[in-house]
Amino acid sequence: MSKAVVAPARKYKRKSRFKEIWRRMKKNKLSMVGLCVFALFVAMIIFADLIVPYRIALEQNVWEQFAPPSVEHLLGMDQYGRDIFARVIHGSRNSLLMGIAAVFVGMIIGGTLASLAGYYGGKVDMVIMRISDTIFCIPFMLMGLSIVAALGPGLINVLIAITITAIPNYVRIIRSAILTIVGNDFIEAGRACGASDIFIILKHVAPNAVGPIIVQATMQVGTMIIFSTAFSYLGLGIQPPAPEWGAMLAEGKSYMLSAPHMIIAPGMSIVLVALSLNLLGDGLRDALDPKLKD
Repeated sequence: MSKAVVAPARKYKRKSRFKEIWRRMKKNKLSMVGLCVFALFVAMIIFADLIVPYRIALEQNVWEQFAPPSVEHLLGMDQYGRDIFARVIHGSRNSLLMGIAAVFVGMIIGGTLASLAGYYGGKVDMVIMRISDTIFCIPFMLMGLSIVAALGPGLINVLIAITITAIPNYVRIIRSAILTIVGNDFIEAGRACGASDIFIILKHVAPNAVGPIIVQATMQVGTMIIFSTAFSYLGLGIQPPAPEWGAMLAEGKSYMLSAPHMIIAPGMSIVLVALSLNLLGDGLRDALDPKLKD
């Protein structure tokens, strides 16, 4: 009598969370477009010196003032005879890194305050949230201008100003995410096992709130870039002759009719990077939302 052949049990390997998020993101074509455009700007920051030397962004040639775009100068020349293409390339470092740095610092500070407020609650929550609400009630631009006016113009002072304006957003969003986590059974189990509050926050609370943090940070970078360029446009940010998109717009505003190429390149750069980050943030929000899993 022949024995029945039993097929071996098929093992199913669970997909990693990153691969699952990436699979859902790829379905959103606009978010992929945003990712590609932002990756192009990041590459511009990294390889700026290889694309065009920094000295060319500062060199002046009075014989080529307001020269239109050509094969030799792709984006034309400004009122001082400086190559606009070189200034846009190297200006991306100042503009983008300013926004990224402000979001990173604001995320660290806001995330820490939100974790304390959401985890402990009570008086700690009340004090942190009332301070956050006070800052949030003041218009962002007015708050930033007041801080820069008090500290003086400059790169570091603008970074401090836009970071302070970004903190309340992180406190609100991260706190709301943490409040939905601290009541779960695994948090109570950790407390029952004698785990310290710091361990529970870093090991269990923060990783489960990382989704809203990533989405907010991605979309906030574009806003911070616009704020930093606005300060430079007003003469409060990075000072000339250093290249920066907002400062380039300020220099070219007087020549909009006679030399429109002076403002088209930095203006389009600001629009593209902000739009790409918004599209990328929308895609990340949809990919990280468990309600949208198929």
